[in-house]
Amino acid sequence: MSIKSTDPPPFICGLDATLRIVGGKWKPLILFFLGQGTKRYGELKRDVRGVSHKMLIQQLKELESHGVILRTDYKEIPPRVDYALTPFGESLIEAMVPLCGWGERNSAMIEKVLSERKERT
Repeated sequence: MSIKSTDPPPFICGLDATLRIVGGKWKPLILFFLGQGTKRYGELKRDVRGVSHKMLIQQLKELESHGVILRTDYKEIPPRVDYALTPFGESLIEAMVPLCGWGERNSAMIEKVLSERKERT
């Protein structure tokens, strides 16, 4: 006897699943910079301009809990911690590469649209 579930599927589509991992202003940028290699917290803080300490820590913890990044604490004084992509995170970066290319190719148009929008408000 099979039991049919009445629960809705966990995601509407693949994009919904992806956005559950990378959704928000800061996570894609954190992943972009970690795609360049392992980084210490201070490096990420400098790279991801404008992010607060609290928000960066929160986003890093969420990405770690999703299995996308690995946090290594070397248990040293002064503290030394670094962050790197897991293989799961590396596969996510591969999927983000075309999106980065689109942004680079269309940056002038995006800048124009955002500027015009700002002028209207």
